[in-house]
Amino acid sequence: MAQTSFELTARDGRARRGVIRTPRGEIRTPAFMPVGTAATVKGMMPESVAATGADILLGNTYHLMLRPGAERVARLGGLHKFMNWSGPILTDSGGFQVMSLAELRKLTEDGVSFRSHIDGSKHMLSPERSMEIQKLLGSDIVMAFDECPALPADRDRIAQSMRLSMRWAARSREAFGDRPGHMLFGIQQGGLEQDLRGESAEALKGIGFDGYAVGGLAVGEGQEAMFGCLDYAPDMLPEDRPRYLMGVGKPDDIVGAVKRGIDMMDCVLPSRSGRTGQAWTRRGQVNIKNARHADDPRPLDENCTCPACRGYSRAYLHHVFRAGEMISGMLLTWHNLHYYQELMAGMREAISGARFDAFEAEFHAVRAEGDIDPL
Repeated sequence: MAQTSFELTARDGRARRGVIRTPRGEIRTPAFMPVGTAATVKGMMPESVAATGADILLGNTYHLMLRPGAERVARLGGLHKFMNWSGPILTDSGGFQVMSLAELRKLTEDGVSFRSHIDGSKHMLSPERSMEIQKLLGSDIVMAFDECPALPADRDRIAQSMRLSMRWAARSREAFGDRPGHMLFGIQQGGLEQDLRGESAEALKGIGFDGYAVGGLAVGEGQEAMFGCLDYAPDMLPEDRPRYLMGVGKPDDIVGAVKRGIDMMDCVLPSRSGRTGQAWTRRGQVNIKNARHADDPRPLDENCTCPACRGYSRAYLHHVFRAGEMISGMLLTWHNLHYYQELMAGMREAISGARFDAFEAEFHAVRAEGDIDPL
C-alpha cells in the first residue's frame, strides 16, 4: 500500500500551508474536517459534503463501537464503504466521549469501563481496544487513546491526567503496530499549564507519531485562554508533522488557530447550527428563525455559491425552518459547510501569497459590519 506523507508548501508567520498524502487522497491544509459522528454528516449526502470542498471526514470511535459496532462495520467492508465516502477518514479515540457521555464510568490505569448512554450495556475502552476498533473501522488517521478532563480543573488533576494519557499514548503506539498507509496521531495534554504541555510534548516526541494533536482545549476555557495556550503549544510539537486542534470551532477560532500554526480542525458546529436555524456567513451569524427574514427575497449571502444561496431566499429558509421541514437543516448545513471550506481555501491562498495578516484583518472587518440590514 502507498505510504503517507506530510509536506509543508508555504509559511506566513506561524501560519502553515501543506498537504497530507494518503492512499485515499490528499488533504489540503489548513483543513477543516466535517464531523460524521455516526457514519454520517447529519443532513448531508457524502457527495454533497465532497462538493463543499472537504477532503477528509471525522468519525467517532465511541459512537460507532456502540452502534452499529466496529466488528459489524468491518464485516460490511469498513467505514469508507459502509458510509459511501471514498476519501480519507480520521477517527477519534473515544476517550473524550467516554468522559462526557458515558454513564457510571470508572477510570483505571488499564482504561475506562462504562455503561452505554444508549442502552446501559457495559463496555471497556483501553488503548489497545481503541486501536482495535479504529483498525476494524479502517480509518486512515487513528488517534491515540487519551483522557481529557474538562476545564477548569486544578493543576494536580491536569498533571495526573496528562501523565496517564502519555502512558496510554505509548500503549496506543505499540498496539497500533506497523500499518502502511495509515497514520497514528498522538495527543498533547496539559490544560493551560505551559510546563505540563511541554512535558507532554516531549513524551509524545519520544514515542514518535505521524502527527500530533493539541488536545484538551475547547472544553470550556474560552477563546482568550485557548489562544494563550496556542501561542506556545503548537511550537512544542514537531515542525515536520501535521498539527491538529481537536474540537474547534467557530470561524474566528479557526482563523486564530491557523495563525498560531494549526493545520487541522474539526467541529460539529456547522451541522449542529444548521439544524437549529443558525447560518454562518462572512458577515457573522444569521438566525434564520427571526421574523425579520419572513419577507426577505435576498439570499443568505449574495457572494456565496452554495445551493442554499443560489436557489433559495431568506424568506423560504425562514418558512421551512418555522414549518419544521427537513430541507431547512439540509440547506443550512450545506451552506455552513460550504462557508467553512471557503474560509479554509481563502487561508490557504493567503498563506501562499504571504498575505495572511491582510486576510485576517479583512475577515474581522467584514464580520464587524454585521448582517445586511432588514428590508
